[in-house]
Amino acid sequence: MKRLAAILAAATITAAAVAAHAATPARVVSVGGSTTEIVYALGAGESLVGVDTTSLYPSAATELPNIGYVRQLSAEGLLSLKPDLLLTGSEAGPPAALQQAEAIGVPIVKMSEGYTPEAVERHIETVGKALGREQEAAELRAAFAEDIAAVNAEIAKTTSKPRVLFVLQTSRGAMLVSGTDTAASAMIELAGGVNAVTEFSGYKPFSPEAATLAAPDVILMSDQTVETLGGTEIILAEPAFQATPAGQNGRVVMMDALYLAGFGPRLAHALHDLAAALHPEHEFAPLPARPWTEAQ
Repeated sequence: MKRLAAILAAATITAAAVAAHAATPARVVSVGGSTTEIVYALGAGESLVGVDTTSLYPSAATELPNIGYVRQLSAEGLLSLKPDLLLTGSEAGPPAALQQAEAIGVPIVKMSEGYTPEAVERHIETVGKALGREQEAAELRAAFAEDIAAVNAEIAKTTSKPRVLFVLQTSRGAMLVSGTDTAASAMIELAGGVNAVTEFSGYKPFSPEAATLAAPDVILMSDQTVETLGGTEIILAEPAFQATPAGQNGRVVMMDALYLAGFGPRLAHALHDLAAALHPEHEFAPLPARPWTEAQ
């Protein structure tokens, strides 16, 4: 579940200092699924020589050399790829590995969390500048902003405010759920829902009794978690959920983890799909297909 947690913790970019480049970087290592998506959306996928385990979309990223889990990078693994630019999320580590890469002259564009459409736009601009793709970044930002405006207009027409419980993982005993200040919580609110858990921030253990008392209308999980647990029927059969509105109405919504909580260029389309699942009373107008949402 480390990979899934890393995806959901999520990997978005700040406008941290971008090192000056004498030439457009030709050997880029990207650490963070949303960062990698932006690189491809800017048409710069050919510059990538390595990615981390959270870089799962588009599928071309999974064919690149993998430098390992985002929090357990090794300087040797990074440097063996001879990068001339390293894009990393705030969760990348350990610090010593990055410091060693920086010490020998590898420019690093540092990332941090940002769970808003505005943050995604800044991230696109930052990556575009780092890769010498400012024009492509401007075009991507404009299309992204157009899609966000369209989906927000649809969400504004909805009449329900479902309580949503995001479950990262569960096993016998306590489950791991999202409180506030997470990518999952931000997505629930942006999609017109209400996070059923507000008494803590981050992802924390939750007892079955607490899950029942949270009374979610919808249980939200990643495809990966549902598959691991054996399907929605098994989930709904859990005593913790049987007495909840979600359990009684059979409402489990599942989405790909990176798509749901990556906060990358596919955010508008992910919001559209989540909102449509949370608000079945409203018929959502489709968003236009974009190259970065149709990639294989």
